[in-house]
Amino acid sequence: MNLVSHDVIIRPIITEKSNRQMESNKYVFEVHPKANKVVIRQAVEEVFKVKVESVNTVKVRSKPKRLGAFLGRSRSWKKAIVTLAAGERIKFFEGASA
Repeated sequence: MNLVSHDVIIRPIITEKSNRQMESNKYVFEVHPKANKVVIRQAVEEVFKVKVESVNTVKVRSKPKRLGAFLGRSRSWKKAIVTLAAGERIKFFEGASA
């Protein structure tokens, strides 16, 4: 797969649950649906200059949605939970957790 590191990581996921996980050195990202754990690890290490300990991935399935009489579905996406080595931090998230 020929993806550039910035194409692998789509956006960070900032929720209450992900903020709690940051305390245990875990960060959550939306990633390219075809990216595997090795590619995600390399992308996070290259973009944020940190040492990654492990990567867990989850495929988030679409849910049925409706707006009045119109039926549809939300989009499916892939989530990566990245655990960093002890002592490592991603400074991009430090302002987000308040």
